[in-house]
Amino acid sequence: MDLGRPNGRLRQVGGDRLDNPEKLAQRSPDHFSIVVSMGIESWRFCRVFDRVLKKLDAIEQQRYLSQLRFHMSSTEKNLADAGLRLVNLEGQRFDDGMAVVAVNSNDFEASENLFVEQMLDPIVMNADGLVRMGRVILGRVPPCVNT
Repeated sequence: MDLGRPNGRLRQVGGDRLDNPEKLAQRSPDHFSIVVSMGIESWRFCRVFDRVLKKLDAIEQQRYLSQLRFHMSSTEKNLADAGLRLVNLEGQRFDDGMAVVAVNSNDFEASENLFVEQMLDPIVMNADGLVRMGRVILGRVPPCVNT
């Protein structure tokens, strides 16, 4: 499946055009799910790549950081063309209303102040709302931040 953009136009995927997200979701839900999964996997890869970059010297970091930024912006653009966006809540205070599954929620009491320590999977949204919930690891808000 080729999602490239020849001549500034989106290629067809299985007979459905990617510039009409509603049509893509209605006529070929498998392709829509594939685009969502590819976006999530690209997001995960960028996070791993970023961690690896931090182990390089400053000159090499800059060279590869530019490539990472280009890849991230291309992925965001392609997802936007499909009517999707990824949401990262890392560092925000946790709220039960967040569209995430906390994999370590049993480690805490309901009354504790928590924050999203790490996003394992981003939240996927479209114009209609939630497409796929994110997965997170929670952490306790340090006492000095509670005030």
